[in-house]
Amino acid sequence: MVHSAAPDPEGVREGVERVLAEYLATQRSLYTSIGADGAPLADAVTAMLERGKRLRPSFCYWSFRAHGGEAGSPEASGVLHVGAALELFQAAALFHDDVMDASDTRRGRPTAHRAFAARHASEGWTGDADRFGESVAILLGDLALSASESEFAQAADGFAPEAAREARLVFDLMRTEVTVGQYLDVLAQALPWGEDPAADEARAREVIRAKSARYSVEHPIVLGAALAGADDEALAAMRAVGLPLGEAFQLRDDLLGVFGDPEVTGKPAGDDMREGKRTVLVARAMALASPEDRALLAAQLGDRDLDADQVARLAGILQRCGAAAQVEELIDDLVAQSLERLDAADLAEPGASMLRRLAHAAATRAA
Repeated sequence: MVHSAAPDPEGVREGVERVLAEYLATQRSLYTSIGADGAPLADAVTAMLERGKRLRPSFCYWSFRAHGGEAGSPEASGVLHVGAALELFQAAALFHDDVMDASDTRRGRPTAHRAFAARHASEGWTGDADRFGESVAILLGDLALSASESEFAQAADGFAPEAAREARLVFDLMRTEVTVGQYLDVLAQALPWGEDPAADEARAREVIRAKSARYSVEHPIVLGAALAGADDEALAAMRAVGLPLGEAFQLRDDLLGVFGDPEVTGKPAGDDMREGKRTVLVARAMALASPEDRALLAAQLGDRDLDADQVARLAGILQRCGAAAQVEELIDDLVAQSLERLDAADLAEPGASMLRRLAHAAATRAA
């Protein structure tokens, strides 16, 4: 699979990078003024925000343009700040998610809790190094969440009151949904599974929608429309566009978690299997695999000590039984559904075309 980033003719990614750089410089000064030892916190937030694809800000911006927002306007600049708020919110979610998943790497680097645990150990500090690392990562997530709220609130002040109010409703809903969705994910990992693959898949898709699909695609698209002053009918149309595309986005993530190139994804192949993630891919495999393969999946998924050969064997089962192919088909169906609804929405150019390009980039990416 070849990764194809959508073009960026109005410099959305560059603009969001600039906003984030300005914000991080301010925060570094603030952290160190509170205490000289605060600099590593700024370093960790900076590292988490690097190498991002900026798809969420791009969906937000081009939806703004597709609903009549003008390029180069003060409002367009405000949308870039809302995009930065979305990136900061994602950073907060990732800091916390990595602790809950006990992940070792993120974007090719040690996760924050692992990095701070290693520093604790190398410095010979007292107490438990892992507990220290997890505590710091939780605080980093809180800092990024607070930053997201601050950046959004300041940006919203530059819009008409009704547009700002509507955008605030979307932003607040997004934060609540992701938190509840994370709980549903944690719960799914604890519940028995494998006996009813259809129920397992239904639960996995519920988690996808709450935890990832809406905040990755649906809410950014709706935010952009709201900031452009779109009416209720238009906002509902954008929800219908964004949800299936967001689900396709996460399903691609699930495939990359098993079959992705570590040099591109930034995480070891098979980490999702070692974590025992209850994905649609695994649910389909439990429904389709032979009894012997199903028993092996049930026994080994979630084993943190799986070696490369064992990971390859499990990945082979997911391919051989047809589960991976079915998830690819599901992605195609969801993207087609989203694009059909996008075409029916009668949006302005160049926003409409850019949203189509972003949709393809989100669903066919390699990282």
